[in-house]
Amino acid sequence: MSPAVQTVVLDVEGMKCGGCVRAVETTLLDQPGVRRADVNLVSRAAWLDLAEAEGDVDAVLAALADRGFPARQRDLADQFGGSSAAGAPAPGWWRQWRQLMVALVLLLLSVLGHLSEAGHLALPLIGSLPFHAALATVALIGPGRPILVGGVAAARAGAPSMDSLVGLGVGSAYIASVVALIWPQVGWPCFFNEPVMLLGFVLLGRFLEERARFRTGQALQQLAQLQPDTAHLLLPDGATREVRVGALRPGEQVQLLAGDRVPVDGTVLAGESAVDVSSLTGEPLPLQAQAGTELSSGSLNLEATLVIEVTRVGAETALARIIRMVEQAQARRAPIQGLADRVAGRFCYGVIGLALTTFLFWWLIGADQWPQVLQASAPGMPNSHAMPNSHAMHHAGLGSGATTPVGLALQLAIAVLVVACPCALGLATPTVITVATGLAARRGWLFRGGDVLETAAGLDRVVFDKTGTLTIGRPLVTEVCGDDPERLLQLAASLEQNSRHPLAYALLQEAQRRGLPLEASEEVRTLAGQGLAGRMKGCPELIRVGKIDWLIAEGIPLTEQQQAWLAVAEGSVVAVAMDQTLLGLVQIEDQLRPDVESSLNRLRGAGLVLSLFSGDREIAVRRLGERLGFREVELGWQMLPEQKLQRLEQLRQGDCVAMVGDGINDAPALAAADLGIAIGTGTQIAQDTAGMVLLGDRLDNLPEALALARRTLAKVRQNLFWAFGYNLIALPIAAGLLLPGQGVLLSPPLAALLMALSSITVVLNALALRVA
Repeated sequence: MSPAVQTVVLDVEGMKCGGCVRAVETTLLDQPGVRRADVNLVSRAAWLDLAEAEGDVDAVLAALADRGFPARQRDLADQFGGSSAAGAPAPGWWRQWRQLMVALVLLLLSVLGHLSEAGHLALPLIGSLPFHAALATVALIGPGRPILVGGVAAARAGAPSMDSLVGLGVGSAYIASVVALIWPQVGWPCFFNEPVMLLGFVLLGRFLEERARFRTGQALQQLAQLQPDTAHLLLPDGATREVRVGALRPGEQVQLLAGDRVPVDGTVLAGESAVDVSSLTGEPLPLQAQAGTELSSGSLNLEATLVIEVTRVGAETALARIIRMVEQAQARRAPIQGLADRVAGRFCYGVIGLALTTFLFWWLIGADQWPQVLQASAPGMPNSHAMPNSHAMHHAGLGSGATTPVGLALQLAIAVLVVACPCALGLATPTVITVATGLAARRGWLFRGGDVLETAAGLDRVVFDKTGTLTIGRPLVTEVCGDDPERLLQLAASLEQNSRHPLAYALLQEAQRRGLPLEASEEVRTLAGQGLAGRMKGCPELIRVGKIDWLIAEGIPLTEQQQAWLAVAEGSVVAVAMDQTLLGLVQIEDQLRPDVESSLNRLRGAGLVLSLFSGDREIAVRRLGERLGFREVELGWQMLPEQKLQRLEQLRQGDCVAMVGDGINDAPALAAADLGIAIGTGTQIAQDTAGMVLLGDRLDNLPEALALARRTLAKVRQNLFWAFGYNLIALPIAAGLLLPGQGVLLSPPLAALLMALSSITVVLNALALRVA
């Protein structure tokens, strides 16, 4: 027997790039008991499947801390699983802001120093070399210290990160400048301004990136804000008291005034009102709530006062489940992300190797092969080789004062370290997934992860169940065949009041509509899959209500008139018999969803092949298929669950197939398809079985959700193209590929700016989904 597995969510600090994600994921999977680990760079969260008997959360946290990624366990008992902060600034937001401000002030002073040195400002002290050395030192021990510490910790743990690359570049520039300052005879340039400029640009880029990331979590924040902080608890004496929502318990009663948000899941006990559920399901029309209506937390009471009984609180409410499901979906990666993660995990090693190769090449070979690159890098200094100890040599700007091979080699190696950007690779997919799943959740579309989004974007065929999917799932009596229709309905409804079958509900509803009183029944027994048999109290005759085939098997014949009526009847037919006489037949039809035809046409217009599987009679399925444009080969009737599974497996051999059902009766088919889609239900079994849940009763949510999936995958591809393309172009230029022929040299400050822009670009491209 396999050990029980629990879901553990960790908030992880210190992740800056795709390499960090890879390191965290590898560390987690190396721990005993961890069956699966999904890490999200955007939300900085990790979702674990941990075997309770084998795993230890404290050991996992300790392993992460040792690798330089301190983490804490999130309390899933919290009603929003930490989502209330999903769109809020992280705890280190203001610390990051202060670091940026200090770095920008130092950068401004460095610029003023250069202007003073050039004679544009009369500030002798600021233009001196000791002043620039002091600025660089302050920059390193101030705003640069977390980068250096994090970079060293990651490198020592064997998983160098973006901090390692930036720290190596900044540290190299600083150490080389100190050496040149103390021992001028080495002939190296001093570029103390470069650590200041590099840190300023890096921190500015990260702050802008963090700000853009903050916007990706706003959809979840808005969902979390749907639940109010307080509720009006109804006391036994009729008085009300305002209490915290977290203090409510199942069974208590809450009063909802017009304009109040529903604080918990509950059932209406008293009152009638219109309730806006669009925030959760996307339904534009309000729900007419009355006694017995179930309401979900986050809905808005529009008209009148309601009294509800609390049924679910905290993490069990529909709103909390939706938010938790969306958060987990954002952590689950799409398959297309696998390549980026593998590359990002090894990226830092490759960049360090390229930087070392660049340094050795330009120091030992390049400067001798193309001596003009040294002269071109020192404009206005034609005799710079003869001035190894000049002040100009000591404080030349990087990229404009390299007059020795080792100085040029240092510049280019540092540029390679700084321009490299595994951040863009790491952010390319999760930012898009985060924006898409958050946007979908606000519309009532729940994707279980990036893998589901990718599958939804690549569908070839969609298979529909009929009842509850193409129809509304509430059958109604449409015609009665019999000599005494009202007596027939009265007997059938009286017997069916003992059943909870949907067809029984239709008979009861029709009897109520006609004002027929129900009689008391006795000796009622249910024959599974056939119908009901019983007697009216005080009457000896046996009443049977059920399938025609069953009554015929019981020896009850049909008249010619009944056979002719049955041949043209649509929908389901229920037969009613008294002893051995067939009193008549009742036609019961489920009603089509009002938007079904337009929705199917949109799906066909998107290039999808549609099929319809049903357990209903052949004539009913054929007529419905003809009305909705299905070809005969696309229809299936009188299908048992195992037959649906068999047909799905056949279709999956050539196509990527989605199964659309109600999420309960069709659970096996939903699980067997490439993508299970549950429509019109928010039940737990739907969320557990289907990969995609569309809340509400609108079928037109389906083509819209699939269109969003296709746009999402397109954005992922654009981001990956940009992230890979940026590095493929920027790294060779930084290494000096264009320096001999075109004289193009990428200085480290410009490299830092480009690195920051690459990360911001992929985040902003993801945010464009919100306005598409």
